[in-house]
Amino acid sequence: MKRALWLALALAAAPAVASENLPYSFKANTANLASLQRGARDFMAYCSGCHSLKYLRYNRIARDLAIPEDLVQANLMINADKLGDTIRTAMPAAEAEKWFGRTPPDLSLSARERGADWIYSYLLSFYADPSRPRGVDNLVLPGVSMPHVLGELQGWQVKPEAKEGEDGHGEHHAAPLVLAQPGTMKPDEYKALVGDLTNFLVYAAEPGRNARMATGVGVLLFMLVFSGLAYLLKAEYWKDVH
Repeated sequence: MKRALWLALALAAAPAVASENLPYSFKANTANLASLQRGARDFMAYCSGCHSLKYLRYNRIARDLAIPEDLVQANLMINADKLGDTIRTAMPAAEAEKWFGRTPPDLSLSARERGADWIYSYLLSFYADPSRPRGVDNLVLPGVSMPHVLGELQGWQVKPEAKEGEDGHGEHHAAPLVLAQPGTMKPDEYKALVGDLTNFLVYAAEPGRNARMATGVGVLLFMLVFSGLAYLLKAEYWKDVH
């Protein structure tokens, strides 16, 4: 019993500890339809060649993101024929494992598993490393096998050598990444793109989140009104009882 309690506490604390060590934070807003629409566009353009969203259907995107179905078919359905299809990648799993050392994971639940902060930090934390097979590594996921597919947009960052701490104890601190070669986007523009992608993946992990939250607010309001009416009824019923 005691071991189970400690395990439950450790699992509950793990995501919070991990998020404290991430270089960036991101507050998702799945009510921002414009951001979700841009995120869907950019996911299909830059991510869907390797990654799938096997629990999300194109017609669900059309409905939730207020995108006309003809536009979804013309611009987002790269590897599908029907609006009812789920988002699959055309990359063969066996070939992908040969090329990258592992099959690129499905990202349907990545935001639930890792959190928005992790995804946002990961996409901002690639840096050049000639010793790696793909020429890059990542602060958030060292030894990453994924190439920096957004490198032309962000540019190429380098990791300066860590310096000794000023306290004289020889402690080394992680140095921030430095943009050595600019990309086609300005840093703020690239962060906005990564934010839209992160926002879309948060939505993809739970498409019904907004409806659930709206229902929850409605239920709380109903309970508040009902409690008030119940109190007034009680007061009226017992007013003549001494």
